Amino acid sequence: MFDVVALGELLIDFTQNGLSAQGNPLFEANPGGAPCNVLAMLAKLGKKTAFIGKVGRDLFGDMLRDTLRAVHVGDQGLMVDETANTTLAFVHTKPGGDREFSFYRKPGADMLLSEADLDQALVTDGTIFHFGTVSCTHEGVRNATFAAARMAKAAGRLVSFDPNLRPPLWDDLEEARASMDQGCRLCDILKIADNEALFLSGKADLEAAAQWLRAEYPGRLILLTMGKEGSVGFLGDVAVRAPGFKVDTIETTGAGDCFMGCCLGYILDHGLQGLDEAGLAHMLRFANAAAALVTTKKGAIRSMPGRDEILRLMEETAER
Repeated sequence: MFDVVALGELLIDFTQNGLSAQGNPLFEANPGGAPCNVLAMLAKLGKKTAFIGKVGRDLFGDMLRDTLRAVHVGDQGLMVDETANTTLAFVHTKPGGDREFSFYRKPGADMLLSEADLDQALVTDGTIFHFGTVSCTHEGVRNATFAAARMAKAAGRLVSFDPNLRPPLWDDLEEARASMDQGCRLCDILKIADNEALFLSGKADLEAAAQWLRAEYPGRLILLTMGKEGSVGFLGDVAVRAPGFKVDTIETTGAGDCFMGCCLGYILDHGLQGLDEAGLAHMLRFANAAAALVTTKKGAIRSMPGRDEILRLMEETAER
């Protein structure tokens, strides 16, 4: 049995990395895709993981399969589509590290996963099943994503969900909202960013959005991330806030996925039932430190920190 099985997109994030002699921007091909970013962090923590998704029969698809193997993420569920290329995303980094994305995905291979492609034995072979909504932007892959989540739920697995909203990928943002809501209702563990909480709830401020989430999706572990401001965790009547860590941020790609991987790793080690205030606080602080470290590098899958590096940042911060 795997610790975590994830389904969704696997793609190349092109991030600018300097200028050529002619003054043209140079782009670095970084392996990425939110579900695999999460699995890469879990692999760093010694967890056994597997990915389900599609790439194209092209040099980027080959590169991504090689990357999964290099970072010790199982590629048993990685399929090759013969009709579409691997999805590409160009990342524009703003001052402060925030990003804008331009996607080349009409269609991308990841969009062509269907219910018929699902191997139920693999879908249900993890303690946790993880997914997001980039694999919900079009009907066929959306049906496959939610079918897999329901399979895992029916098999008694924990289900983890990160909306990972990317507005440029949606023709209709109301469909995005509906898919986010469906994922929230299926999951046991919800990781949601501050902008996504505001979008889903329709509230004007984050505190109101957080209370709406707790009322609308009771009984779940809700992990609300706020960038450099840190994170808040809610479980039942328990609410814990953990501040962020100050680092020299380059760009924020993969930070939320790193955070998610760390939280899932803690839950695998300690269980979800009986998670108390002290445990939640420790989990959030560790995950915040890891996420901060990712922002000091470019890309995601190959930038996940090790446990010792995370603990060192926590210790150095505590000593200041």
